[in-house]
Amino acid sequence: MSQTVTLCSELTPQQVDAVCRGAGVAVLIPCYNEALTIGKVVDDFKAALPEAGIYVYDNNSSDDTARIALEHGACVRTEPRQGKGNVVRQMFREIDADYYVMVDGDDTYPAEAAAELLRPLAEDKADMTVGDRLSNGTYGEENDRAFHGFGNDLVRWLIKVIYGYAFDDVMTGYRAFTRMFVKTMPVLSSGFQIETELSIHAVDKRWRIEDVPIVYRDRPEGSESKLSTFQDGALVLMAIASLFKDYRPMAFFGWLTLLFVALGLICGIPVIVEFSVTHLVERFPTALLAVALVLCGALSLTVGLVLDTVAKNNRKQWEISVYEAYFDAREAQR
Repeated sequence: MSQTVTLCSELTPQQVDAVCRGAGVAVLIPCYNEALTIGKVVDDFKAALPEAGIYVYDNNSSDDTARIALEHGACVRTEPRQGKGNVVRQMFREIDADYYVMVDGDDTYPAEAAAELLRPLAEDKADMTVGDRLSNGTYGEENDRAFHGFGNDLVRWLIKVIYGYAFDDVMTGYRAFTRMFVKTMPVLSSGFQIETELSIHAVDKRWRIEDVPIVYRDRPEGSESKLSTFQDGALVLMAIASLFKDYRPMAFFGWLTLLFVALGLICGIPVIVEFSVTHLVERFPTALLAVALVLCGALSLTVGLVLDTVAKNNRKQWEISVYEAYFDAREAQR
């Protein structure tokens, strides 16, 4: 689908309305064994965004997902590398559009909310919009999978503590993006960590984010979730720790420094007190452990300082790449 790149700030109210009908929009639907629902999802988005291109990426489905999506008028492509993150990476690389709507193929998200997700982007108020299932309580009412709500709250809390931004719903699979966000987004995740990665990237790179409340509905009978609560939950937590280390190494290694020094003091203070009384070091192994822990703290601080410099330089290069992307977009309009 050929698209003409349009800078958001130059859109008229009429053009904004056109975007909300799907002009210049690509709907991205990653799918794995969603034969039961994909036909309805494609039909719903064709009705909600009649001018949009609908792209279904089949991720090694063993059912008729690809065939059904094709019969309902979607452009179907395949991604052989298993995992939602791998699918999203390929989508972002291949699809060229002014705006993007990403949604799961399980029919849990309402297509009629797509215009509400797109409007803040078209009006240049946001770079990423997030379909918030939690604020109106529909996710809690519809979703009966144990610990999913707890996991979402835990991830939201961690991002708020680490990055200072409070998402209303961080694990939602219903989002919309500007072209600039998509084309400068380095997707590193291979699986269900992708939602967390998108959220942290948006916060860390200071993209404008807007939460849009949506009505959530649970999967229809016979449709099964591919998300493993504990396995994928552990991978999400590991992704948060990894991105924390990469994006904010001074804070990450600073906390490690405090931990090592605190443990060193806990081990070392009794030895020092004993030495001040007896002038002997009778707990020699404990003294060695205390010194080793403090040295580990010093090493952690040094590593944090070095990596912080590297991270700041990478951030500068990324900012420059975004400026170049904006410049190229303007040149493409002339």
